[in-house]
Amino acid sequence: MRAPKNCFRVLLCAFLIAALAAAQQAKTSLTIVVTDASGAPIPHAQVRLVPALDPAPAMMATDDKGKLRLDLLPRSYGLIVSDPGFKTSDSQINVQPATNGQTITVTLTVGTFSGLSFVGDPSTLVISDTFHHEELKFSAAQLKALPHVSVTVHNPHTNADESYSGVRLSDLLAKLGAPLDQQLRGTALKSYVVATGSDGYQAVFSLAEVDPAFHPGEILAADTMNGAPLDAKTGPFRLVVSEDKRPARSVRNMVSIELRSVQ
Repeated sequence: MRAPKNCFRVLLCAFLIAALAAAQQAKTSLTIVVTDASGAPIPHAQVRLVPALDPAPAMMATDDKGKLRLDLLPRSYGLIVSDPGFKTSDSQINVQPATNGQTITVTLTVGTFSGLSFVGDPSTLVISDTFHHEELKFSAAQLKALPHVSVTVHNPHTNADESYSGVRLSDLLAKLGAPLDQQLRGTALKSYVVATGSDGYQAVFSLAEVDPAFHPGEILAADTMNGAPLDAKTGPFRLVVSEDKRPARSVRNMVSIELRSVQ
């Protein structure tokens, strides 16, 4: 009568051992190499993975040889690499089980900024989908010709209300084919938007925040304040957000809007 119980215990132990082995899946040694277009290494480039590692490594930047070594579980990750003066790289990587390790090379191209100095045309607003490598450009006259909406926001610095008119950010992103309205579901909810000013200041929004069918409030690429064109200190384009309790995501002298996606 005791034999069945002993068999059950043996099977249970075998199951627990197998489960523990699966939980302790071997990691792959991944080396990320970051270079410029000429192949020269880029030291101290910032690296971010999505999902983030837990616990987070003490160092998430390349060394003096442009390399960063990480031990990762085999799976897919979003890999974001950035360095001042270069366009941010946003890609998907697949870490494979490999006893000898795996190496991935990321090549950064010269971006819109050199340090904090804007080197492009500040009178042009660039709308881009960095994941699909698409880009549109709008002059002040072209933006003015698009349908506008108005919002009033309170400026805590001057303790005054300001009325802005501009184009909904969602309308501009729709021209790139961004997944909005009924298409904004599933993996599309991983999309996000980065707005950048000519001084390098940036603000980040989820695509759901930008879509008025998904989220209340307005996010505008504004070109007028209180009925007058924006002055040189804030324009010709300014990102205006109506629902934020603090105006920290208001981007002056806005020069680019990038749609990105973490896969």
